[in-house]
Order: sequence, then structure tokens, then C-alpha cells
Amino acid sequence: MLINAITWNVDPEIFSIGQLSIRWYGLLFASAFLSGYIVFSRYLTTERLNSEMLDQLLIYVAVGTVIGARLGHCFFYEPDYFLKNPLEILKIWKGGLASHGAAIGILLSLWLYIRKYNLSFLWLIDRIVIIVALGGAFIRLGNLFNSEIYGLPTDLPFGFEFVRDRLYDSNTGELLPTVARHPTQLYEAICYLIIFSILLTFYRKRHLVVRDGYIFGVFMILLFSARFFIEFVKNDQVAFEAGMQINMGQVLSLPFILAGILMIVWTKMHPKYFSQEPVPKAPKKGRKANIK
Repeated sequence: MLINAITWNVDPEIFSIGQLSIRWYGLLFASAFLSGYIVFSRYLTTERLNSEMLDQLLIYVAVGTVIGARLGHCFFYEPDYFLKNPLEILKIWKGGLASHGAAIGILLSLWLYIRKYNLSFLWLIDRIVIIVALGGAFIRLGNLFNSEIYGLPTDLPFGFEFVRDRLYDSNTGELLPTVARHPTQLYEAICYLIIFSILLTFYRKRHLVVRDGYIFGVFMILLFSARFFIEFVKNDQVAFEAGMQINMGQVLSLPFILAGILMIVWTKMHPKYFSQEPVPKAPKKGRKANIK
């Protein structure tokens, strides 16, 4: 018996005019880029990035995100189907985006961007990951409005009954009763907002002494660790995950967590400061400062 479960029956479509359909997911996906642009222009831009370069950066990141997320889903989760039906890859409106693919797409697009403007990759990625965490929260809320990527059944009072994704009995064809499930979209969105707040606060208070690449390493560890643990209560996304000890999302998260750890170690061994040198340490007691 379901107790205090939250019934979720939100229409994913906001409104439609003829063949034009405006959906919550599309609105929130666009909001991810808009909010990132606002935060970047207000808090993260420097003399190294003028307004024209920032506009170009938004385009690079947007294109890299969409292409990477789409290809990531196609080749990480359903390679057999999409290799046989390559034109289906272009039908992005049918759904199917993978955050791990988006991460790879963003990294590649930034690599192309820095080559054009002669910037430091690590210096730029430290700023980009802050708004990526914020954007990820918007996108997961879009998944919630689509009633997709939810979790396993739960008897917790904040479980969601996803009415619009009810299953049918294979024998009778009748609708099966809804079951309260973990709202894993909300879990991820909340984690991403916390990570965004941590990284932005860290950057604004300590940006003069942070080594290039350090914030990127922290982001990789925090975000993909959150993703790894939330996957334990998330439904399998594709059939082949059923027999796996850890699912594909967890398998793909592990290299990113390891890369984050290695990045922090590397920045400690090879500190670089693209935009400014770190603030000098105060002289120890008993020694006179070397004043020139």
C-alpha cells in the first residue's frame, strides 16, 4: 500500500501551436545555457574574455553538449541499433541524451575554442565546470517533467508515482498499478546545485591562489561520485544493464572520478597560473621580509 507518495502527472508539453510543440524539457535545456551565460558574464569573465569571445564560447559549449550527449547515448547505450540505423542518430527530438557523452563533447569543443583564442585549457575549464554543474540541475529537472530516468520502487514518503509512464500487463494488456519510485532526477538536480554553490563560492573567495585545473578536478570528483551513488537507486536505462553488478552509468563515471583525482595531484606537482601569480605567502615569524 502506498503511503504519502507524491503523484506526478505533469504534462511534459506546455502548449502547442499546430506542429510546433513547446515542452518543459526544451525550456529547461535552454535555461541551462541561459543561466550559465548570465553567471559566467557576471562572476567568471575576466579581461581575457571579452563579450564577443563569451558569445562564441556559449556556441561552442552548446554545440559540444548536444552533439556529445546524443552520440554518447547512441554509442554507450544502444550501439547495435544506431549502427544499423545511423539516420536515427539525427532524430534528437525522439529523446536520448547521455551526460557522460556531454562531458566529452564539452571537453572537445573547449579544446577547439582555446586553439582559436590562444587561452589556457585548464584556466578556462575551471570556469566552465561551475556553470556545467548549474546547467546539469536544469536538465535533470527537464527529465522530471518528462517522467523519465526515475528510480527503483521505494516506500519512502517522498517517492513519486509517475502516472504518465505506467506499464501494461503483458498478458492482459491492462495498466498495472503505479508504484512509488525514487525521484532520482531530483536527487541529481539537488546534488548539482550544491556542487555549483561549492565551486562558485570556492572560486570567488580563492581564485587568486587556485592552481589552474584544481577546480576542474574537484568538479569531476564531486559530480561523478554523486552520479555513481545515485545510480544504485536508479532504474536500468537499457536491457543489457540488468545482469551488471554496476550499471553503465556507474562504469562510465569511474574514469571521470579517477581523472579528477589525477588532475588534483598533477596541479599540485605542476602548478600553473594562467591569469595571475598566486598571492605570496606571509614571511614566517623570526624572519624579515625580503623587501625590494
